[in-house]
Amino acid sequence: MSDWRPRLIASDMDGTLLRSDDSVSDATVAELDRWRAEGVPFVLATGRPPRWMHNVRTVLGNGTAVCCNGAVLLDLEPMEIIDEAPLEPDALQAITAALREHQPTTWFAVEYGWQFRHEPVYRPRWDVNVPGVAVATLEEMTAAPAAKLLARHGSMDPDAFVELIEAVVGDRATVTHSSTDALAEISAPGVTKATGIGRVADLHGVGPEDVVVFGDMPNDIAAFEWVRDGGGRAVAMAHAHPDLLAVATDVTVGNDEDGVAAFLASL
Repeated sequence: MSDWRPRLIASDMDGTLLRSDDSVSDATVAELDRWRAEGVPFVLATGRPPRWMHNVRTVLGNGTAVCCNGAVLLDLEPMEIIDEAPLEPDALQAITAALREHQPTTWFAVEYGWQFRHEPVYRPRWDVNVPGVAVATLEEMTAAPAAKLLARHGSMDPDAFVELIEAVVGDRATVTHSSTDALAEISAPGVTKATGIGRVADLHGVGPEDVVVFGDMPNDIAAFEWVRDGGGRAVAMAHAHPDLLAVATDVTVGNDEDGVAAFLASL
């Protein structure tokens, strides 16, 4: 595949495109601009909600972002949501009731895209004293469709907690994780970064064989498998989670060494 070149580039943000200080290096911006000038679109594929995309928009300017692990497509230039695949209220209520029964000290938050609600005991790690974030009861949070349900536990082993969530949820939703905490991210059935990137690829007339995707955590696995099985390139960062490394076609250097730019330059 030495002469292979992508027709679409997709990348995770945290731990992948972004350096540890939350910045995108000048070298990475220049490399992405070079590809975009040649007509190759760049897609962000992240667990982040749309309201966390303002800073990266100032760097990249335009393009499409797959947010909330595939549940939301965001047009970066006008900052407008162009497609959604939410969890419906009946599913939210059934899932939270079952999880609370099996592990009573599980606490919940709900991501709506532009808004975030969390139970009083659920302590947000980043969204503190900012607009759009508020405390709510579980009944209030699950009364409207949501892009993503978050389940957190304060003391369980992270992998054991995610396994518990997966077992209880079953096929009622898609469960993934991208944190070192005991935090599970729950989306509508079948919704993953793969489905989100796939929708964008379809808009550009591109198949998985012509896509390169970069990532570092288990919430990238579905996208890696979609690209790998379709003949494209699934590129893990050197520090990536072992489960992601196991399904990668390639490995690049870490995010603080501009691994995305380095791999693209090698093409």
